[in-house]
Amino acid sequence: MQQENRFAVLIDSDNISPKYIDEILEEMKNYGNLTYKRIYGDWTSQRMSSWKDVLLHTAISPIQQYSYTQGKNATDSAMIIDAMDILYTGDVEGFCIVSSDSDFTRLAVRLREAGMIVIGMGERKTPKAFTSACNIFKYIDILSKQEDGESDDDSDISMTDVAVIESAIVDLISDTDSQKGMDIAELGNRLIKSFPDFDVRNYGYTKLSTFLKSLGSISLRKTSSTLMAFSNVNLKDIENIIVELIKESPKKTINMGELNNKLLKVCPNMNLRTFGFTKFQTLLENIDRVKIIPNSLNVTLK
Repeated sequence: MQQENRFAVLIDSDNISPKYIDEILEEMKNYGNLTYKRIYGDWTSQRMSSWKDVLLHTAISPIQQYSYTQGKNATDSAMIIDAMDILYTGDVEGFCIVSSDSDFTRLAVRLREAGMIVIGMGERKTPKAFTSACNIFKYIDILSKQEDGESDDDSDISMTDVAVIESAIVDLISDTDSQKGMDIAELGNRLIKSFPDFDVRNYGYTKLSTFLKSLGSISLRKTSSTLMAFSNVNLKDIENIIVELIKESPKKTINMGELNNKLLKVCPNMNLRTFGFTKFQTLLENIDRVKIIPNSLNVTLK
């Protein structure tokens, strides 16, 4: 039996609420054994009292770090030093850094350079620099089942937009073989590599298959052993849209760049590679009903 990966879970108490602790530990059980569980902060401070009851039932070791200077976050330095010490022991295969602070971006990069698996956890306000530096990033305010009555402030949310994810899925399928489709397990793994914060729960789903079914440009087909994802973007549909856009233009003629922009507004997830093209002009040259006017960048109907 393959041995589970060992992780060090390091928590920045200055940037994480104790209400999330159960979700953090439960989620990390999916990735391996928690060899180290440490939380950093100034435990002489009155504001840390809410954490003390939590530590009693989670077996997390509190690490004292005095706030020597007002306004300076000494916790960051203590976590970084400890992480490097643990790295050099060779006792773990990965780290879970729990914070919404971008100051840990360089630490995540350094640990990955050393071959470590880095899982980040923080709220949706976590800066993109930190989420992108991790192998995987989980938004703990989404994982949490608690009803705290707080509303989301969309201006602080850096989570990858679903439209960006959908476009990437179409690209991934096109890069393999759009006719044969792509195993959804492989698709999920590839998405996480491209978007460390990707998790279907971020978008209100519990399964990848259900999430994929919700996307208009993707369809699923079941084989004997797995589910395959296919792109629904059809070349004939694209051709018809192009013809209609040209018809709507004055004198039934339109600039190629303007036509491309209008097409992308109608079909934001269209990818030329899906149809075997790398240039929009080449696509137009292969449509029988349209032609490019010689010595110009204008397109008209034949």
